[in-house]
Amino acid sequence: MTNSINELENDSKCIFLIGTNTTENHPVIGYKIRQNVLKNGAKLIVADPRRIELAELADVYLPFQPGTDVALFNGMMNVIINEGLADREFIENRTEGYEAMAEVVAKYTPEVVAEICGVDAEDIRKAARLYAESEAAAVCYAMGLTQHSTGTDNVKSCCNLALLTGNLGKPGAGVNPLRGQNNVQGACDMGALPVVFTAYQAVTNDEARAKFEKAWGVELSGSNGLTLTKAINKAHEGEIKGMIVIGENPMVSDPDLHHVEEALDRLDFLLVQDIFLTETAKKADIVLPGVSFAEKDGTFTNTERRVQRVRKAISNIGDARQDWEIICDLSTRLGYPMSYNSPEEIFEEIRTLTPSYAGMTYARLEGKGLPWPCPTEDHPGTPILHKEKFNRGLGLFHAIEYIEPAELPDDEYPIILSTGRSLYHYHTGTMTRKATGLHEFMPENVIQIHTALAQAKGIVDGEVVRVSTRRGSIDLKAEVIDGIREDVIFTYFHFAEAAANQLTNSDVLDPVAGIPEYKVSAARIEKI
Repeated sequence: MTNSINELENDSKCIFLIGTNTTENHPVIGYKIRQNVLKNGAKLIVADPRRIELAELADVYLPFQPGTDVALFNGMMNVIINEGLADREFIENRTEGYEAMAEVVAKYTPEVVAEICGVDAEDIRKAARLYAESEAAAVCYAMGLTQHSTGTDNVKSCCNLALLTGNLGKPGAGVNPLRGQNNVQGACDMGALPVVFTAYQAVTNDEARAKFEKAWGVELSGSNGLTLTKAINKAHEGEIKGMIVIGENPMVSDPDLHHVEEALDRLDFLLVQDIFLTETAKKADIVLPGVSFAEKDGTFTNTERRVQRVRKAISNIGDARQDWEIICDLSTRLGYPMSYNSPEEIFEEIRTLTPSYAGMTYARLEGKGLPWPCPTEDHPGTPILHKEKFNRGLGLFHAIEYIEPAELPDDEYPIILSTGRSLYHYHTGTMTRKATGLHEFMPENVIQIHTALAQAKGIVDGEVVRVSTRRGSIDLKAEVIDGIREDVIFTYFHFAEAAANQLTNSDVLDPVAGIPEYKVSAARIEKI
């Protein structure tokens, strides 16, 4: 997030939600947005194929077709430019590339976009005006925006909208990705990406690489690594022979699970480090028992870039060991001696190599923590990014054309399948599906289908139906609702026994981020 969570409750005058079912997937943030709308009169725009809870409070609800995000953003920007609502001073002083962007956007009139997205042209105009005319407007998005073959273009378009209206670098505004898990931001900050060291220092950068080589006493590769999906493909092709999986369950979370299973079966060696015997761990040659969040000391970095201390609530259970201790022992046995005495010692090394964390210490993190960047020990942290300038100097507009999703409906598979998360379960259900209370609320997977489509298919609420794509079929209980587009069906990915990702597409990835297109698959639904 470029801004902080509490601003969404107190400072934002307009909030644009796209690709985020906020009250279900980020309940605390969803509550703060709701409070701002109800108590302060903040304007709310919701763009989602399903009529999510916050859509009931929205000034404009845009039930747009999945995968048409770029067109929607371009349509809103077309209105803002043509009606003189752009922040010309901000554009002239703090950005570049405006002309190329504006030239592309010119052809995305609300009427053109309405045909692409399946929404009303006047609603596009109304949303654009609300966002542009507000004193401070924030965009919040989650994986509904990013999990597409054009996910990077979607995010760049989101940034274009904020740059066009000057909604960066001030309270209540910003571009705010809502992270899906408690330390996703921290994992990325620590270099858990195949192209960077900590603090997003590129592995291809000779100066950055030399710094880490000196600290660690080894020669490091200057070549980018593989994303998870590409690594699975390489395993399937026989190029990767062994794999270590830590705290991840690709046998439920990755697209096209038949393909994933074949890939893992072709490995010579699979090691899994986890807290339960997950679907992936069941396929492993060796399972190393790690510990849960409640058994750890260290730090988490949350979605607003705030680094916070966490402490052990309980002792290690059974033979489980601290993850960092397991990794150190593995490294030592593989030939690189690695020895630390505590998580704090590891954190001290982190801050010597990570400029955005350099001013943080465990003592300074007591209480509320610190948002990065925090470059020195007398720095207060940075709740709002880009106040005076952007990291590259000027903010860069991108001229982005709308590209259709990789797989569109046809006669054989005439509807769009989209997937997501439930309030009651977390990721692949490794923990939440063992909780009896949550099981009572949602014991099994369902497929949401619009009332009109259900009637046309002769499907009644609660009956088991078959959902198929080009990757396979699963049988699910139908949940017949009005709050979804008639040409879209929706299911959850938490359930291994009825896994949505048996159906999703792994063939086409975003060319920059390598993320699969989880949110758009051509599908059919049949009465059994």
